[in-house]
Amino acid sequence: MADLSRYLDNAYEGNEFRELADSPVDALEGVSVGDAEQLQAAFNIRTIRDLAESKYVLRAQAIVNLSR
Repeated sequence: MADLSRYLDNAYEGNEFRELADSPVDALEGVSVGDAEQLQAAFNIRTIRDLAESKYVLRAQAIVNLSR
């Protein structure tokens, strides 16, 4: 497994990718519980998978990629 420790809260280091995908977004380093609550309220994003598959994130990535 790749070393993702710099991207994760300490409590989630060592988890399998499948577990991480379904972990709350505040498992990501720099995302607080408050941030996670706001993401859920605004965009119904609860997990890392939800964030990665969010239509807003995907659209933003497409715009940036097309701008290159």
